Amino acid sequence: MKELQLLDLAREIKGTILNNNSDVTVKGISTDSRKVSEGDLFIAISGERMDGHDFISQAVEKGCSAVVVHKDIKSPIDRPVIRVEDTLKALHQMAEYYISMFDIPKIAVTGSTGKTTTKEIIFEVLSKKYQVVKNIGNYNNHIGLPLSVFNIEKKHEIAVFEMGMSDLGEIDLLASIIKPDVAVITNIGLSHIERLKSQKNILKAKLEVTNYFTNKNILIINNDDVLLKTFAKESKGYKLVKIGFNKNSDLIISQINHRGDEGIIFSLDKENHSYNFQMKVMGNHNVYNAAMAIAVGIQYQVDMNDIIEAISQFKGFDMRLNVEKSHNGVKILNDAYNASPDSMKAAIQTLTSIKGQRHIAILSDMLEMGAFAEKYHKEVGDYTANAELDMLIAVGDTAEYIAIGAKASAKNMIILHFSDKNELLKNLDELIMPGDVVLVKGSRGMRMEEIVHYILERG
Repeated sequence: MKELQLLDLAREIKGTILNNNSDVTVKGISTDSRKVSEGDLFIAISGERMDGHDFISQAVEKGCSAVVVHKDIKSPIDRPVIRVEDTLKALHQMAEYYISMFDIPKIAVTGSTGKTTTKEIIFEVLSKKYQVVKNIGNYNNHIGLPLSVFNIEKKHEIAVFEMGMSDLGEIDLLASIIKPDVAVITNIGLSHIERLKSQKNILKAKLEVTNYFTNKNILIINNDDVLLKTFAKESKGYKLVKIGFNKNSDLIISQINHRGDEGIIFSLDKENHSYNFQMKVMGNHNVYNAAMAIAVGIQYQVDMNDIIEAISQFKGFDMRLNVEKSHNGVKILNDAYNASPDSMKAAIQTLTSIKGQRHIAILSDMLEMGAFAEKYHKEVGDYTANAELDMLIAVGDTAEYIAIGAKASAKNMIILHFSDKNELLKNLDELIMPGDVVLVKGSRGMRMEEIVHYILERG
């Protein structure tokens, strides 16, 4: 982070300095007292479970330069204190002020699934030509993204930010801080449908990323996504770049060759030229993610040979469709990071592309579906049955609907349901055999990686 003067920050957030002198330099911003470094400004944010005001003394012990509060401090401290109406709003104001100090392009990535992967591939592509900064890990919400902004330094030439949301207005807030020059929307799926009630509302929420666009800005979209494809037909006040198999796309995916756990080879056509790409990761959805990253690279004049190399070097992430092998020859397709109906289907499709004796899907609850839970779990079950797997193992209360949906369509597939992971673990040794290919997937709260670890340890 570029060092700032406390007085300048206090002015930007309309704060009042209550004690000690204001001639202090701020070397970093922190909202977590456990992670405070010497010289950081500690912002005491009040959350649902914890209140930063209760940890001010710990932040002082760790050497913070000053604190920002919106409540009275219980015990006097020997640091400058800035009083504001709302510390969370102050964090947003600081981030907006800080990013405005850098005249660099800013790219925003959002969508129902594939955000993190697309952001990381964009980072790989742009890094072939530029010094690039990106979100810290998956810091993509109203606290994480502003904190990521403070990682920008003088050396950086371009910034890539992933934007997440769970309700209307949240992407708008993030976009108001970043003011992106280019935005990417990966797809419009079913994540957060419990709160937003319809995919049209999810589309509306994702499109908030363009709220601060002018005719100089660019939106890159998946032109095969039903809702985005329909939206693309409307007139825009900014440039639209479309990718997909759809022939009216700007970048056309012309063919995909699945190589099982060795990855994918695919082709993109642009203005009568065809380019071939190879990826280490699997799944059609990753071709879309890569294609949008390629579109960003083209926009910022990265040489196509460098883009091809960056795509080939991308390795993916743990618990996101990565293949692990037990010592007795069981292949595990570990996709335990999270789950939605769309990503479940994509993972099942990927499972069928990997060679093995039997193809088995161990699927757990998809959380945050609300009133739509039964419908979409049954839909995933039906999709699984039509994929002609050898066995489906559903784990969890709501996952029982996956089994019910599969039974309605399945012909020869073995279908089992276990109420929880412990019940499954008691029977797993008898169900999995050497040579099997096993997909393990469920929502983050289901912690399905425990199943993966068990198979690897016992296999």
